[in-house]
Amino acid sequence: MSSSFADALRARSDAQLASLFAARPDLLSPVPSDLSALAARASSMPSIMRARERLNKFQFDILVAAASLQEPFTQIDLLRVTDKIAKATLELLVEHSLLYADGEKFRMPANVRTLIGENPAGLGPFSTKKINLELLQESPKGALELLERMVWGPPRGQVADVKKANPTIKWLLDNHFLIAFDSQTLLLPREVGMHLRGGKVFKELVAVAPAVAGTTRKQKAIDLAAIANISTFIRWSEELAHHWSDEPPTALRSGGLGVRDLKRTAEHLGVDESCAAFVAETLFLAGLIVIDTDDAILPTGAFDIWLTKSAEDRWHSLVSVWLETSRVAGLVGKGDSKSVAALGPELDRAGIAGLKRALLALLASHPESDPDIASLQRRMKFDLPTRSNDEYITWILREGEWLGITGQGAISTFGKALLAGEDLGVEAALPKPVDHILIQADNSAIAPGPLTIEIGNEMGTLADIESRGGATVYRFTQGSIRRALDHGKTGEGIKDFLKRVSKTPVPQPLEYLINDVAKRHGRLRVGRASSYIRCEDEGLITQITHDKKLEDLRLRKIAPQVLVADFEINELIAGLREAGYLPAVENGTGILISAPAVRRAKNRPRPPRVIAESSAPTPTLITSAVRVLRAGEKASAHKPREVPRTTANETLDLLHQYIEEQASLTIGYADSNGGVSNRLIDPVSISLGTLIARDHATGELTQFRIPRITGVALADSSLE
Repeated sequence: MSSSFADALRARSDAQLASLFAARPDLLSPVPSDLSALAARASSMPSIMRARERLNKFQFDILVAAASLQEPFTQIDLLRVTDKIAKATLELLVEHSLLYADGEKFRMPANVRTLIGENPAGLGPFSTKKINLELLQESPKGALELLERMVWGPPRGQVADVKKANPTIKWLLDNHFLIAFDSQTLLLPREVGMHLRGGKVFKELVAVAPAVAGTTRKQKAIDLAAIANISTFIRWSEELAHHWSDEPPTALRSGGLGVRDLKRTAEHLGVDESCAAFVAETLFLAGLIVIDTDDAILPTGAFDIWLTKSAEDRWHSLVSVWLETSRVAGLVGKGDSKSVAALGPELDRAGIAGLKRALLALLASHPESDPDIASLQRRMKFDLPTRSNDEYITWILREGEWLGITGQGAISTFGKALLAGEDLGVEAALPKPVDHILIQADNSAIAPGPLTIEIGNEMGTLADIESRGGATVYRFTQGSIRRALDHGKTGEGIKDFLKRVSKTPVPQPLEYLINDVAKRHGRLRVGRASSYIRCEDEGLITQITHDKKLEDLRLRKIAPQVLVADFEINELIAGLREAGYLPAVENGTGILISAPAVRRAKNRPRPPRVIAESSAPTPTLITSAVRVLRAGEKASAHKPREVPRTTANETLDLLHQYIEEQASLTIGYADSNGGVSNRLIDPVSISLGTLIARDHATGELTQFRIPRITGVALADSSLE
């Protein structure tokens, strides 16, 4: 009589059960009640698929080879059709419960066979007839060539009509070298396929992972590139959040960031759209930006707290969420309609976090090496064949470089420390912030290093960033000065600030620009009618009404100094600014409104859901789980009889009696929903209406409310 999968698990030692939980942590969520429950979960398709993801290509090939054999099979059977080095892999597959022992032989859980499919390695079904393979030496002309076409799969062929087949096919059918599946389909029996393959399941069985090729780099150069990337990414994050505070994009109805807003953000940061999408996604994951109640995408209050932290803490808070997220920023703009949006709901991909960690661990195992992407992709296809995706690997490497985990393509010291959970050392490596700028004669300013937070925020409002690098170049324009005035600055205040922080004099052309924009700013007043334009300069009103660039606004003149429109005030302001005008907003009493310098979301940070992966269980958790299993198995193997009901007084008397006798009891215990279950316990004491006892199911002291105990009986002696 063959043993079942559950029987095989029962035959395992505690150490073997512990190794199973370590290899397949999903089996611990929650801990099974007994070994039968463990067998059911371990042989379920979802759990088997997770276990399959942990196998490399060689290990999975051996499992496929096992599926090609008739059960039960021996170790010799498996090694004969694969390779003698498969012995260790067979032991691993048994340890992972993808195979199980039946005496000296082995079997496979049914769902493992279902996962592999009906034609493992392209082999057909077993024949129900006895086949004399020696007859193939006497086969008619063309018979072997016909069979060779099906040897490596798929193991099927088509004919017009089996009954009218040519003599060669008829000979193959008569001698059972082919099976007629239906009137038109022929199948190659597995025995024939294995014979023609030379007795091996695979044409080529690769047992050694392919080597990773690359270019050697100096660690110092790697770290210099990485720290520059870290500094740049922190600056991108600050710039994006400040930019969206000034000009918040509106989320799409389906959720996420629109294409035009993404393009505008990329232009502001001076990066391509894929990089801008990644920065936005990272801030979204960290809870530093959020889609607000009015669909505006704004920084949160957490962003202000984040700004006060050290550069190392800021970087760590961003890179740590990237390591754990299941969202793939590289998918933005992809898809059939190219409609996958940043911050949208379509970016989750299960298994991506595991792929990131495996890829970074591989980089860490090749220090001072900038690996060739193609060789990395080949290696990951061997190590994680179910998760590996060439595009995903390219995106992970690109994002790791942006974040500074790598530099010049090689793992940085900071990346190694991050993976090892050690001190990062970022703060000491970053250049010190500077508190001054150098204004040039062409209305530009150079920051010779990273600016302090206060000066950096102010410069981000007053000027546009023109180029980045070791030094940042800012450009003062009419639009940037207008933005500062919108934030409540004054022309004199802007000039005073620049004189204070610049090591060079403020050039006269820049002063003229500031004075001119300040003088013109606010001559137009915009309010709500739906919206209106008011201006004391009737000539300017006439100019606007005849401006062809404003035809889409459909402005109507209702007074010499007043125009009205059906558009919302924000749309009207945007249209006027695009046409080169400098309007300001006024309230219902005609007083100018200065936009707040800082806009923050009303909503609390709401990072997107992350598809969690099973983390490695701690040794303590594994030990506890094995103990619970043993207790549950003991209880289920000797089902306690139904506990007769006892009155409250009888219950107390019996409990006191058995506490003195130190006997094991079976109690009926009602849960909060009214259901009653039998519990096997060792009573310890009674206090304030509560029984304290050791529960055999958990092995721990547990409190039982006495009013919920429906009955008490002495446990069967067999339970002791």
